[in-house]
Amino acid sequence: MKVSASSATRVTLAVILTVFMFFPIYWMLITAFKTSAELTLAVPTFWPEKFVFENFSNVFERIPFGRFSLNTSIQTAGIVVLQINIALMAAYAFAKGSFIGRDLMFLLILSALIVPEQVTFVPVYVMLSKIGWIDTYYALIIPHAASAYGIFLLRQMFRSINNDVIEAAKIDGANRAQVLYRLLTPMAMPTVVTLLLISFIGSWNAYFWPLIMTNTDKMRVLTVGIARLRDSIGGNEAIMFNQLLAASIIVILPIVILFIVAQKHIIAAMANSTFK
Repeated sequence: MKVSASSATRVTLAVILTVFMFFPIYWMLITAFKTSAELTLAVPTFWPEKFVFENFSNVFERIPFGRFSLNTSIQTAGIVVLQINIALMAAYAFAKGSFIGRDLMFLLILSALIVPEQVTFVPVYVMLSKIGWIDTYYALIIPHAASAYGIFLLRQMFRSINNDVIEAAKIDGANRAQVLYRLLTPMAMPTVVTLLLISFIGSWNAYFWPLIMTNTDKMRVLTVGIARLRDSIGGNEAIMFNQLLAASIIVILPIVILFIVAQKHIIAAMANSTFK
């Protein structure tokens, strides 16, 4: 079978782009298993001379990595659950509801997308400080309980669903909660899973907000913990870089696993997305 020049060019460009995008991840993986002596070689090696698994265990000895992992898991679970449910209810109201000021309220919600977190953290910090929520799970979770992008994404999905389906469910005796969770949510599952993944990644990788809102190791999260690990090395980054990257691999592993599991739904959501 003959391969056209254009096809060969596209394949070549795809291979080059794949290698270009994957190489930093590959370098992080192999560096995490290298010895400190190998890191200081004048000529870098593209494969570890000896695999050192102690780099991963040393991470847990230098900082309370287990506690940071627990805090990150609680923060992420709380934010994901709240964002998904609030986005579902708000999107249902804006897509299928009819009330005064609906479009204006939706526009105000969308305006939140253009406001950076760094602009609002001062008044929010002052408010949380006055009610005694600093250095608690409430401060990590509640300010991010709603996602303007999630509401927008699910609203567009719900608008593409025919109203006759909802009316038929109501005739069968379904209330609003049943219509939302037992009818619309399964129909919008690819979009819901996509939103879940976006929310999970954003919460799991959050650094600025947990850094500001926590004061003790009891409440710090993994991203802040990696910064603590770098500080504990104390100027020896060149020979301890393997431990920093080992910690980074541990942090990103749940995201990689979640993406692999949910990629089918993500592709379906992107293929079926409509913006009306």
